Amino acid sequence: MRIGFVYDAREDYLAEGYDPVDLAEFDAAVTIDGIADALTRQGAQIDRIGRGQALARRLAAGERWDLVFSIAEGLKGRSREAQVPALCEMFDQPYAFSDPLTMAVTLDKAMAKRLVRDQGIPTAPFMVLDRAELAEAVDLPFPLFIKPLAEGTGKGCAAASVVQHRAELAKIIAALTQRFAQPVIAETFLPGREFTVAILGNGAAARVIGVLEIMIRPELADQVYSFDNKENSEERVTYHLAHDAEAQLAGEAALAAYRALECRDAARIDMRSNADHMPQFLEVNPIAGLNPVHSDLPMIAEMAGHDFDWLIGQILDAACDRLGLAQGRALEAAE
Repeated sequence: MRIGFVYDAREDYLAEGYDPVDLAEFDAAVTIDGIADALTRQGAQIDRIGRGQALARRLAAGERWDLVFSIAEGLKGRSREAQVPALCEMFDQPYAFSDPLTMAVTLDKAMAKRLVRDQGIPTAPFMVLDRAELAEAVDLPFPLFIKPLAEGTGKGCAAASVVQHRAELAKIIAALTQRFAQPVIAETFLPGREFTVAILGNGAAARVIGVLEIMIRPELADQVYSFDNKENSEERVTYHLAHDAEAQLAGEAALAAYRALECRDAARIDMRSNADHMPQFLEVNPIAGLNPVHSDLPMIAEMAGHDFDWLIGQILDAACDRLGLAQGRALEAAE
C-alpha cells in the first residue's frame, strides 16, 4: 500500500517567522518520524508530502496514492482542518480520518456543542461572543470558562479563562478576540473531574479504548489544562486511566458524541463533570495528537496495554475497512 503522508511541520513554520503559539497544533519531527516509521512497519510505502499546499500541487499534477494519511491542521480559517479532506474529495483521493463537514463542525466548539446537545448528550450552557460589549448581555450562571471558539491544544486557555464575576468578563473577551482574531465561547464552568476519551473505529463498530483522567498538580496556580500545562505535562499533569462509574459515563457520552458528529477512524473527545458528577461534552479532536510519548491518544493506548504501532495499525485498519482497502492491505502485509 502506498500512503501519502500529509503534515504541518512545526519547524518549517517557525523558520518562516510564525509565532510558536499559533503553531501549537503543528507537529515536531519526532511525531512526523514516529508516524511514518509506524506506518512503514504496517507494510506501507510512505511518501512524505508535507503540508496541504504540496498535496494540492501533486494532486493537480495527476499523482494519486492508495491512501492519504493526514495530520495537517491547516494554518488559517475556521474550516482549516477541513482543507486537506476537502482537497482529497475534490480529486477523488481516498483518505483517513473524518470528512470535511465533521472537521469543520468540530473545530467550531459551539457548532459541535449544538449538534451533540440536539442528540441529548449533556453539555454545559454556552454563548458565543464576538466583542467585549456583549459581556453585559451574558445570562449564564457564573463562574464561566472563556476560550477561543475555534482553537485546540489549549490555545487561549489559562487560569484567567475562569471568570468569577461579570466585572472581569469584558477584559478577557477583549484580550482573546484580539489575540486570536475570532469570537470566544463562554460556557458555565464545570467544577468536576476532567476526562479525555480515546475512540477508534467507525459507526456501530466504534469503541472506547480508554478514559483518561487529567489532574493538574494541586500546587500549581494554573489549574486549567492550558497550552502551557500541556506543553509541560510531564512536570505539571498527572494522568491515569479511570474505570469507575463516572468515568464509564464519560466514555458512553463521548462515544455517543463521536457517532453524532460522524467522526471516522479515530478521535479524542474531551469531557468534564459538573457539580453533580455528571460528565459533560466539551469538544472533540478529530485529528488527535499522535506524538508517540507526549500526546493523549498514544498515552491512553499505552496505558491500556497497546504500543504505538498497534494504535497506528488500528487507525489504518479502520480507514482501509471503511474504504474497502482492507484486502489489499492484508495481502501486502503478508508478503
